[in-house]
Amino acid sequence: MKKINLFQKAACAMGVLLTIGCTDLEETTYSELSESNFYKTELELVQANLRPFTHMQAWLAWSGQDGYYYHNELSADQTAWPQKGRHGYDNADHIRQHYHTWTEQEGRLNSAWRLMWTGLGFVNTAIESIEAVDAASIGVTPERLASIVAEAKVLRAYHYMKIMDMWGNVPIVTTVGEPNNPATATREEVFAFIEQELLENVEKLQPLSPKLIGRMSRAVGYSILSELYLNAEVWSGTPRWEESVMYSDKVINGDGGSLTGNIALDQDPLGPFNNTNEDSPENIFQFPFSRKNDFGYDWRSFYMGFSNMTAALDVNYSGNNAFVVVPTAFNAYKENDIRKQEWFLFGPQYKLGTDEPILGSEEYNGQPFIYVNNIRRNTEGQTGEGSMTDGEENSGARFHKYRSGTQDDPNYLEGDYVIYRLTEMYFNKAEALMRLNNGNATQEAVDLINQSKVRYFTADDWVDEAYTTSTLTMEELLAERGREFIFEGKRRTDLIRFGAFTTNSWWDHEPSGDPNLTLYPIPFRQLQANPNLVQNPGY
Repeated sequence: MKKINLFQKAACAMGVLLTIGCTDLEETTYSELSESNFYKTELELVQANLRPFTHMQAWLAWSGQDGYYYHNELSADQTAWPQKGRHGYDNADHIRQHYHTWTEQEGRLNSAWRLMWTGLGFVNTAIESIEAVDAASIGVTPERLASIVAEAKVLRAYHYMKIMDMWGNVPIVTTVGEPNNPATATREEVFAFIEQELLENVEKLQPLSPKLIGRMSRAVGYSILSELYLNAEVWSGTPRWEESVMYSDKVINGDGGSLTGNIALDQDPLGPFNNTNEDSPENIFQFPFSRKNDFGYDWRSFYMGFSNMTAALDVNYSGNNAFVVVPTAFNAYKENDIRKQEWFLFGPQYKLGTDEPILGSEEYNGQPFIYVNNIRRNTEGQTGEGSMTDGEENSGARFHKYRSGTQDDPNYLEGDYVIYRLTEMYFNKAEALMRLNNGNATQEAVDLINQSKVRYFTADDWVDEAYTTSTLTMEELLAERGREFIFEGKRRTDLIRFGAFTTNSWWDHEPSGDPNLTLYPIPFRQLQANPNLVQNPGY
């Protein structure tokens, strides 16, 4: 039992400081709290579950420089953090990510491990505390208490899925501090644990509704299962395409509920990402952020240029000129693709609503500021797309997928960060159907991808852009998946599943051919702290 006590001995300790003697050290317990009597209402149980959610945005969302998002994007073929003049070298951390030359000594990798396992600890604590509560004592039914516990267990499964994605072979821990030095389990064992947690709990969850924004609903649980089974061949050694189709269908058919009462693809290309995106009919799971409640979404610094861009967007924040779109990724979009027009900052930049040019502040100080599709110095003799160490302040197209709104917008900085949206279930199902058909597109798979893609082209253009069963190849599916989910923290996982992570070249990256790089090394500091951990192969 965990107790909170007030002791006479504490007063005696103060007495020592005051040179006053004290000999009676008998305890007097003035209050005693345990998991079984601390929680008094259903709301307090729900609040216990929310602590892991608030921590999760630190390691999953892109607001952090060293969490899951950082590693899953900067190691892949769409975004990079190159050195730009005197900025961004950062001990070559980002360069090693792009070149796949990381080691077990990476400080950012250790931070990701620490953040993600701390989050898992928060979930385990919540589960332990809630399971100890007597339902009748706080006026809830056993079924409702089981649903609250299930929400925490599905959240734990999600944490483990992302940890497994990065490191593969890791311990399975369900109680904080027990054992003190947990041993490594195989990736197959971790997969089986995640699957069991999900299958035992997903049907106990509540259906998705506006009150469950940012929490584990049944639709979220189905989405996690869709992703788990889509990657099962990589993560467990056994393909599970049929199950991925089944759980994708549950979401598509609305079996798990919806935020709006009518789950559907959003026909507005910015609908899932604008500052009122909690109203988007396609969003399933998101972090709710709100400037009005002092918790605004702080994504902007990593994709924004320096302070010169505040006037271009009419915002009161600036960036650190970090992430850019690599040239090959930007070139993957056709000029008539609305995503290319709306999701990126590119070309000359002007003060919002005017023809007054934004001026540079570094290499182009005082000159009109123009984002270009290369990452190289604009000096005589420089040609080509550049390299990770050759950038300037205007290098590369920039992120403009999420929108904060302008300062006079009543919903300024009210947007949420999206983790799952319905479009992903369309893509998951289509891919699984193709893999079940020896990598060939079925008409159903084509229809699923076309329903997503048609939103981004005019009716006249769509005649030439629609996929057919002959044009939707596996290679094209990977390319279209990249175009659809750019900036959403999914690209490394997708490349690995398609066998392209260590074999494909892109922009300033040559393939290593080393399959061991599909897993990150267990950080050296963690190996030192826990002698029962086993380093991944190749490190």
